[in-house]
Amino acid sequence: MIDSFDLEEHERALLVEACRTVDLLSKLEEELRRDGVLVESPQGVKAHPAATEARQQRIALARLLAAMRLPQGEEGDQQVGARPQRRGGVRGTYGIRGAVS
Repeated sequence: MIDSFDLEEHERALLVEACRTVDLLSKLEEELRRDGVLVESPQGVKAHPAATEARQQRIALARLLAAMRLPQGEEGDQQVGARPQRRGGVRGTYGIRGAVS
């Protein structure tokens, strides 16, 4: 099915990583269903490590999907005057205004 799309090499790599992330999220969700979202630890009750990792993986998935620049809706559904998606890179670090470098 992927062959029906015209993907460049970097887009294919992003798609592969997005698929791997979805697979990992499925495994983490299975763990959470089995064990529950809270676990006992020597420090007391805390969030299951799989819950923390799932949150991080959801953030990674959102970033991967955003980097893929997927069109929204069907072809030709674009609103009149709608701006195309920007093709900028990943955001860098933020500096503190007024701070000395």
